[in-house]
Amino acid sequence: MIKSFKHAGLEKLFRDGSKAGINPAHAEKLKNQMAILNRATNPSGMNVPGWNLHRLHKELAGHWAVKVSGNWRLTFRFEGQDAILVDYQDYH
Repeated sequence: MIKSFKHAGLEKLFRDGSKAGINPAHAEKLKNQMAILNRATNPSGMNVPGWNLHRLHKELAGHWAVKVSGNWRLTFRFEGQDAILVDYQDYH
């Protein structure tokens, strides 16, 4: 279950469908990714073909990412069976 967000626009999209604060072209994919993340109990639950699930390093060590579009990623980490610090970022 998603327990916390780092990105306010992403949280609004998840809670009420508002596209304010995100690229509207990414909204449908992000909604789908967050629906699956909300049901996942560990990072491997996000290992969907084409999403390129990968572990992050350096300052984002402990976080995971899936591809949204171009350089944009949905990033998160797990605390027990819950997703936390869910973010939407261009980290490249």
